[in-house]
This record gives sequence, structure tokens and C-alpha cells, in this order.
Amino acid sequence: MLQGKVAIITGGGQGIGAAIAQLFCENGIKVVLAEIDEEAGKEREELLKNQGFDATFIQTDVANEESVKKMVERTFELYERIDILVNNAAISSTKSIFERTFEEWNRVIQVNLSGSYLCARYCAEKMKDKGGVIINIASTRAFQSEPDTEPYSASKGGIVALTHSLAISLAKYRIRVVCISPGWIETSRWKKKALRTEPNLREIDHLQHPAGRVGDPMDIANLCLFLADEAKSGFITGVNFIVDGGMTVKMIYAE
Repeated sequence: MLQGKVAIITGGGQGIGAAIAQLFCENGIKVVLAEIDEEAGKEREELLKNQGFDATFIQTDVANEESVKKMVERTFELYERIDILVNNAAISSTKSIFERTFEEWNRVIQVNLSGSYLCARYCAEKMKDKGGVIINIASTRAFQSEPDTEPYSASKGGIVALTHSLAISLAKYRIRVVCISPGWIETSRWKKKALRTEPNLREIDHLQHPAGRVGDPMDIANLCLFLADEAKSGFITGVNFIVDGGMTVKMIYAE
């Protein structure tokens, strides 16, 4: 049963995080939007509340330990429980290795990887008496790359490894830890108003996927909902799910 459970979704103001928040709310979960972008966070909170859902925006920089601690404490003050954490917040840096500064590298690692660790560490402290689930959002970039994506790929690979490590460390507290690696997910319609656009996809974009289409944020949200439900996925922990329409298993030959 998910009704009445409390979930923290980092980066929940827009993109995949916003879709997860929407679906969780529709299934009776109380949602905390741990989002650094105040505009996006407030917009999403208002949208969810206008639908009659229990949603709270807490401005959070997941790369900052004090910010994470305050967000977790505030969530516990409001709801007196934390059942689900979705580590979704992420940034990227697409730049030549010869041009990217070390500070830019560090920021991506701090937000994507260290941020996931910090949120897991402080949420697990609140979960350890009753159990819970931590869902980490990695990426197929953990396993394959395009040029100039070193910090993003490295951070997502780290998240996959962090998942199985946490799953073992937290097992005695009945805390499951799982991972999802999305492929191409079109998020244009899930952005905040100032950035929202209609998707601009070509037929070839869809057809290169064995599933026949580019992914939608709800593809990830639906799996999150399944993994959050102890009755349905209680025997699943420490593993990574690739959700990419089949792209990582497709062999490509030059014509």
C-alpha cells in the first residue's frame, strides 16, 4: 500500500522528477519536491496542490550537506516519516576535456553522485526504524557515451555502484536500494513554464529505438511507482533497470 506514504523527490520541480511527483501523488503518496530551482519548485507545488494533492516544495542544493540535512529534517517535521527517496537531481557538462575546468567537473560529481549519497545517508537515518526504499536515477551514459560527457558519465556510473553498495549496507534496516538508468527521455513538456516547449522529434529519432519511440518521463515514473511498492517489489534490491527502448542492446553497423 502506497496511500499515505511520504516520498522525497530530488529535482522534483521539472523533467523526470516532476513526472514521478505527479504519478506518486495520483497514487496517494505525499511528496516533497527537493528542488534547487525556486521557480520550478513553486510552480510544481502549486500545480499539484491545485489538483488536491499533498505536495511541499523545499528548496534544496543536494551538493550541500547542510541543505540536505535541513530538507530531511523539515520533511520529518511535517510528516513524521520518510518512506521513499528518489535521487533524481542531476546536472551535466558537455565540453571538451581540454576546455572543462576542474571546478566544472567537481560540480557535476558533487550534484549527481555526492548529492545522491548525502540524500541517501540522511534519509536512511529516518527510515532505519521502519524500513523504506531508495530509488537512484542513473543513466545509460553509465555504460555508453558520446564525446565530451566525462563528468556526467562518471557520476552516473558511480550511482550504479553506489546502489548495490547501499543495498548491502542498509539491508539490515529493511531499506531497499534500487537504480534506474533511463535512455533518451523527452522532457520538453515537463519543464517549468519559462522553459516548456513542444517536443521536436523526427521519425528517425523514434525508429532508431527497438521499442519504436523515444521515451517519456512517465516511462520512468511508472517503474518508480512499482519499485516504491513493497507489496510488488519487496524482493528487489541492489539492481539497476535500464529503460531505454532497447537502445543499449541494439547492434549498429555502418552501411
